[in-house]
Amino acid sequence: MSEIISTLDFHVTSACTQACAYCWGPPRRMAAVDTAHALAIIERVRAFGVRRIVFTGGDPLLRRDITTLIQHAHRIGLEVAVSTTGDRLTRASLDATRGCIALVSLPLDGSTEALNALTKRPGHLAAVLDALNLLADYPDIDVKLCTPATRHNLRDIVNIAALAEAWASTVNNRVFYNVFQVFPRAWEPCDWDGLLVPDRDWEAMVDAVQSLEFGIRINFLSTAVLDRLYVLILPDGGLYVPSGPDYHYFGPLLDIDNLDTILRASDFDSIKHLRHSQAWRKAVPSP
Repeated sequence: MSEIISTLDFHVTSACTQACAYCWGPPRRMAAVDTAHALAIIERVRAFGVRRIVFTGGDPLLRRDITTLIQHAHRIGLEVAVSTTGDRLTRASLDATRGCIALVSLPLDGSTEALNALTKRPGHLAAVLDALNLLADYPDIDVKLCTPATRHNLRDIVNIAALAEAWASTVNNRVFYNVFQVFPRAWEPCDWDGLLVPDRDWEAMVDAVQSLEFGIRINFLSTAVLDRLYVLILPDGGLYVPSGPDYHYFGPLLDIDNLDTILRASDFDSIKHLRHSQAWRKAVPSP
C-alpha cells in the first residue's frame, strides 16, 4: 500500500442536478473520459497502492456506466465510496452494486426545505430524506451526511445534527456527520463574502454543538484542515492537487508512473491526509 495516500477522489462527471456556488466539483463544461479510459484509471489507482476510491462529480450517478465502474473497482480490491447529491439514488442502482459500495455520502445544507434551498435547488431536502429511507434497507452501507457550513446555515448546524442523529437511531447503518467550513475554492465565479464563515464564528458553532454531546460521530473540518487534504482525478482523466484557491495540474493520470513521487513534490499534506482517512474505516475490510 502507498505510504503517501490512502484515498483518491475520482470526479467521473461534471454533470449535476445542483449548482452549489461553493462546489469544488470540476468545471461544468469539462468532458469526461469514456468507459475504457475510466476503467484504466481505476486499475492504475489500485496499482498505485491506494486503498479507497471515491466516485464523485458532479453527481456520479448521472454517468451511465457508473455501475460498471463501481463493480470493477470493488472487484479489483478497492474500497468504494460514492458521493452523490442524493436525488438520483434508486433501489435499482443500489441492488446493481450490492456488496460493492462501502459508503454513501449525502449533502444536507439545512434542516428545513427553506434553509436547504438557500444553496440547493427546491426539493433537494425531500430527495435526501427519501435516499436515507432507502439506505436503511442496505445496512452494510455506511452513511456519511455532510454539511458545508455557510453564513446561511451556521446556526442550523445543531438542528441538522439532531436530524442526522434521529435518523441514525432508527437504522442499522453506521452513520457519520461531517461539517465543513466552506473553503474559498471553486472553478466557477462565486460571491465568497456572502458564504464564508469567519473562524471565530466557526469555532463558536463547534463549541455549541459539541456541548450537546450527540451520540453520532461528528467530524468538524475547518478551512485549515481541508487545505491540501485531497488528491483529485477530474473527468478529463487528469491528476489535480488543490492547494489554497488553486488546482495544480500534474498531467493525465495514466501518464504517471509513480504517484508517490508526484505527491511528494506537490503541496499535498500526506500526514494530514492519512490522519484524516482514519476517521472512517470499514468495520469489515472489503474483499
